[in-house]
Order: sequence, then C-alpha cells, then structure tokens
Amino acid sequence: MTTPTVREAVVRFLRDTGTTTVFGNPGSTELRMLRDWPADFTYVLGLQESVAVGMAAGYALGTRRAALVSLHSAGGVGHALGAVFNAYRDRVPLVIVAGQQARSLIQLRPFLGADEPALFPRPYVKSARQPERAEDVPAVLAEAYRVAMAPPRGPVFVSVPEDDWDRPAEHVAPRAVHSGFTAAPAALDALAARLETCARPALVVGPGVDDEDALDQARTLAERLRAAVWISPLSGRSGFPESHPLFQGFLPPLARALSARLAPYDVVVALGAPVFTYHVADGGPPLAPGTELFHLDCDPGQAAWLPTGTSIVTTLRPALTRLTELLKETDREPPPPRPTPPPAPALAGQDITPELLFDLLRSRLPRDRVLVEEAPSHRDALHARVPVASSGGFLTTGSGALGWGLPLAVGRALADRRRVVCVVGDGSAMYSVQALWSAARHTAPVTYVLLDNGGYAAVRARGRRIGLPAVPGTDIAGIDFAALSESLGCPAARAEQAAELPAALDRALGLGDDAGPFLLHVAVTGSAGTLYEPWAG
Repeated sequence: MTTPTVREAVVRFLRDTGTTTVFGNPGSTELRMLRDWPADFTYVLGLQESVAVGMAAGYALGTRRAALVSLHSAGGVGHALGAVFNAYRDRVPLVIVAGQQARSLIQLRPFLGADEPALFPRPYVKSARQPERAEDVPAVLAEAYRVAMAPPRGPVFVSVPEDDWDRPAEHVAPRAVHSGFTAAPAALDALAARLETCARPALVVGPGVDDEDALDQARTLAERLRAAVWISPLSGRSGFPESHPLFQGFLPPLARALSARLAPYDVVVALGAPVFTYHVADGGPPLAPGTELFHLDCDPGQAAWLPTGTSIVTTLRPALTRLTELLKETDREPPPPRPTPPPAPALAGQDITPELLFDLLRSRLPRDRVLVEEAPSHRDALHARVPVASSGGFLTTGSGALGWGLPLAVGRALADRRRVVCVVGDGSAMYSVQALWSAARHTAPVTYVLLDNGGYAAVRARGRRIGLPAVPGTDIAGIDFAALSESLGCPAARAEQAAELPAALDRALGLGDDAGPFLLHVAVTGSAGTLYEPWAG
C-alpha cells in the first residue's frame, strides 16, 4: 500500500469533516494543492482575497462549521487582512491556508515568499503556524480546524510551502472535541441570588448569544426575570427577538450615552458581549453609580480586560439554562415596551428616504430570511424599522472593516441556498464589489438593496460631531451601480423616486431561491440619523 501525499491526506481530512467547499483566490504557490481537484469539492473563486475570506465567513456562519480559505502567499494574505480582522473580532471559525514558496528557496528571500509567515496575520488569528516538516501538514491543519471551532471561535492560519503537497504523509482522522463548558456552580448561585434581590434588572445581549445558538435560553432568562433587554454596541449579530415586549433597543458606542441608557437598572448582566465597544472617546464612565455589572462570556481574554463588575467565564447555553432553573418566578413589573417610529410618508414624485425604504422592506421581508447589513449611515433607522426575530437572522460587521457585507451575503446564501437580503451602502459596496461576480457565477440567492447617498455619510456625520462641517474625500457620487452589477453578471434595476420603490422591491424580494443574485440600486436622500444619535434619542 502506497503512502498518501500531503495533498491526499488533507483532502481526505477535509472530506471527513464535511469541508468540501473551499473559498480562495489561486496563485502559483497553491498550484500543487489544486492538482487533481476532487469532483465532490467546490472551489468558490473570489476575485480579491478579502472577498474570498468574507464569503467563507458567511458560509461558516450559515453552516456553523469552520470554512476553509486558500490565500496566495504574502501578498494575498496582505490583501485579506481587513476581512481576517473582521472574522477574528466577530468570532467566525475559518481555517486559512496560505501558499508559501518552496522550502529550498525560503532562505534566499524568493519572489512571492513570505518572511516569518506565522507572524504576518497576528494578532488577528487564534494561532498561526508554518509546519516544521512537510509530513506534519495534515496534522497541523486538523489541529487548526479544532482550534477554530473551540470557543471563542475564530480564524486560524497555516502557511504551507508549495513543495510540501507532493511529499508523503499519513492520514489524520477527525476527532470529536466537546468544547462547551459551564461556570462554577458557586458563581451561578451567587448571580442568581443577586438577581432575586434586585429591583430593576437588565440583560445586554452580545453577538456571543447568536454565535452559541443560545437565543432561546436568553429569551427564557429574560422572561423569568422580566428584565429589560438591550443589544450590545455595534453587535455583528442579533441574539434576541427584536419584536419581543422586553426588548428595549441598541446601546450606542459612546460611554456617556451608554451609561445613561443603563442607569435605570441596578443589575446589568452582559451575555456574550464585549463590555463595552466604544467608537468615540467622551470620557464617560462604563456604568453609572449604583449599577452593578455581571459578565458571562466564553473568552477569558474578555474577562481579563473588563474594567468593572464581575466576570463569569462560561459558554452560554449551559450557564443560562442553569441560571434560569435557579430563579423563582417574579412579580416585578416588566419595562414598558420599546416605542415604534411613525411610518415614513411616501409622496408621489418625491425622493426616497431611508425610512421609507425600510418601512417597505419590513412589510415585504419574510420572517425566515437572513438580513445582512453594511450601511453604517443608516443602521439605526434599519434597526428601528426592520426588527429581527430569529436566531442567525441578522449579520453585519461588529468590528468596522468595510467590504464585509457583499461577500458575507454570498457565503451565507451558499450555506443553505435560501435567499439572503443584503442592505449595503454605496461606500461599503466599493470595497468588495467583486463579490457580485462570485454571486452570479455560483447562482447565489442574494438580493442586494444598495443605498446610494453619494458618499461616506457616516464619516461626514462623525466629522460634524467633532466640528468639521466639510470632510475631504467623502464624495463618491456618480457611480452607476446597476450597470456595474450587470457587467459582473448580476442582474440589476434602479429606483430613484418614491413611487417606483414598491414595485422595484416586489421584484427584487420576490425572486425564488433558485433565481440567483439581483441588485436594486436605490438613490436615497435625507439623513436617517447617525451611529451615535439613534431615532429614539
């Protein structure tokens, strides 16, 4: 019996783990890996490396398994690092395999060679290695898969010299790793006792709730406590049904405003959330005096830098289940329901406002559709008018590197072939517009609703806040996104007046799951508020 090659051993491991969809952008140092490409594997090409990482991230979030990304040596990894940063901060499990020049050339600083490749993507990967020997590659990749999937999940990087793929190596069988863990019973007992005696509790739900599929447990705990529920600042996901009467809204990324939102509560329990993510330094305290904080998260690093309160390091599903069991039914009054904004007027011959667009989107969006968002200028209006009700029903970037939304939607649509709706701004779209080509090539069922306000409006709003009435470099008007989309193989349409919008949305949202991608270019006017001044004040 012949000894398999590294390539054959890796292919077998990937097949055994169900990792048969590979995202990448190929180059010369990956050619040996691509030899004799298996008929049961799918290669999803991204025309730029950050697009490949974004698509892989959407696929991983949809399948809840680590996805494989193939990048090209140092230059390709460099192109991808913005998306790798997002994946790391948003806890997306990826196995990133980067090509490297042949081992015999590495000492000679060759063309396309990566100097110190294991250092290049740090600190935005959970681990990074170049195996010492070719025969170690399958075992290192298997370890990378397990590390990526262990909580807190995230990307893992492996650099493979190109001549390793044809060397002999042994098969590596997949292993089961049960990585859920719960807090010490005494810690949960103490938290339950404090919640029994508090007067006005609140939960802050972070992306970890959705990541760990713990929405049902979070909702049950909130109902047992009759607690107000907030979403953590700039969360990349939704972990609580936003139509629920206990839901209060989205915390702002400003210390003073956030502290004021939480000041009415005597006990706040943050679940799977950074405490807290701020975007602007305003000198405010993390919490008002008299508000006690508890923090439950699987990441000991989050617990270590917490500036205040008590941390409990745990995965969420077992901890929330046990905590709910410890609590008695309460007769405390629930918080008043979150106010709803008035309907936006639609006047014949008028321009389209974001508020009108989102009202129409809400009435047409099926409850089971996944909504991907990357329209920072209009996020508050979207949150106010298009509530998300299901686990995994909302995805965005919680870390801020633009270009995430378009490819993320492609990968998420390919995960289960159900239509995804992606609301994206014109500025965000230009960072990764190549994703439209991949969506068309793979008939990904994605409807893109592109809001064109002619520039980087979120940056303009931030400038106004700090006293800059005009910010250079924020005008990108004049791009014909419908024509650009069609040139990349993705059908498109335009809507410029309010009267055109209902029919245009009906067409874009009414496509079946087998119809492939579609882009609706919507010219919007007016301000939907900013990331710092939500409509509810």
